[in-house]
Amino acid sequence: MSDATTTDLYEVTMAMSYLKEGLTGSATFSLFVRDMPPDRGFLVAAGVESSLDFLNDYRITAQDVDAFASALHRPARDLEPLCGMEFTGQVRAVPEGRIVLAGEPLLEVTAPLPQAQLVETYVLNQVNHQTTLASKAARCVLAAAGHPVVDFSLRRTHGLQAGYQAARLSAMVGFAGTSNIAAATSEGLTAVGTMAHSYIEAFPDEEEAFRAFVRSHPGPVTFLVDTYDTEAGVRVAARVLRDIDHATCGRGWAVRLDSGDLGVLAVRARAILDAAGLPEARIVASGGLDEYAVDELVRAEAPIDVYAVGTRVGVSADAPYLDSAYKLVEYDRRPVMKLSTAKVNAPGQKQVFRRPGYGDVIAMRDEPPPAEGEPMLVTMMEGGTRAGERATAAESGERFTADLAGLPPAARGIRAPVAPRAVTSGRLTALTEQVRRRIEDRARASGTHVRTTGPSACGPQRSAR
Repeated sequence: MSDATTTDLYEVTMAMSYLKEGLTGSATFSLFVRDMPPDRGFLVAAGVESSLDFLNDYRITAQDVDAFASALHRPARDLEPLCGMEFTGQVRAVPEGRIVLAGEPLLEVTAPLPQAQLVETYVLNQVNHQTTLASKAARCVLAAAGHPVVDFSLRRTHGLQAGYQAARLSAMVGFAGTSNIAAATSEGLTAVGTMAHSYIEAFPDEEEAFRAFVRSHPGPVTFLVDTYDTEAGVRVAARVLRDIDHATCGRGWAVRLDSGDLGVLAVRARAILDAAGLPEARIVASGGLDEYAVDELVRAEAPIDVYAVGTRVGVSADAPYLDSAYKLVEYDRRPVMKLSTAKVNAPGQKQVFRRPGYGDVIAMRDEPPPAEGEPMLVTMMEGGTRAGERATAAESGERFTADLAGLPPAARGIRAPVAPRAVTSGRLTALTEQVRRRIEDRARASGTHVRTTGPSACGPQRSAR
């Protein structure tokens, strides 16, 4: 079986019905986030590259058809119209690393309706999960205020692929390294790591453990000092560090604090190291850290040089998902929209224009840009084939850095940030009302009552002038 089976069952049942009814015209689906999660002033677009990889290789095989048939308890011959289907459409998306806001399309897929429908689940999964992780990691970089941050999340992420993505995406937004060797090797990242408490416990005492480690690893290492008594562990580490020939082994040695009151312990560790004549020895902090804890330590001016974040960041513990959606906005050149309560979405193919200060405008695709407006959605796939090379983490990181520089200070806050809000263009607002009236008129003519409340999911109530 191929990745084509990584989909929800209803995608297959809908695609089969489309084929049977001859609904194979061009359809556009728009992927967006309805609202910001709590304590988020911005989002970082991610998951686009893996979505393009999937779409570029998309093909339904005979084995896939057998899997669909088994899931539906139907003969394989009933699903044969799907066999051999490939993705032949267009993808316009916000490049990875760019900062995006609620309501803005991150990606739009235009393809024959059955194809565009079948790929929904995979694309939503990738963009939802990776944008969540990238946004969380970006906040850690902001909280660290220039101190290096490294990724220790692999052992606690929700699966190995999630761990790989956490390493790649954290590097994209500015992390200095990762403990994940596979990600470091494949993505050209810096691999980082120290030692576990089990290593210390395997020796009679801490000093023997530290000296043995230096004999095996003569380069700069980081001693884990909180296995028994943290302050005593720092003193032992300082004694071993003084005996090292730094001219031969280099510098960059450190101690790691992994538990307790990290702020208080860092102050005491710094004093011990300085008193031992080791002002260059760094202090690394880890143990349940995320942007909130890092922010508190930085604001308290704790003498911590490097922050290692893991579990809470790798699973985005405080906001583990996005309220994202993949909605049909046009079929066979006819703009369509959903009118369900609190889930209204604007119709038609779109473009997002970024203006200085994040005065973003969500507009129709063919609209001219407003003054100083930069288009965000770019064509990344045409005819089912990538339109360019896969972006590297470094290239995406450059986009993130540039966007972050223009982000309003209120949106950068770690606690209670104020997210900018995009506005809709006059033309898009007018189209939305036109399509709404058309749906309501048709419903009245057929005796069906349509009741809608709530703002459009593609921006707030006001329009750009």
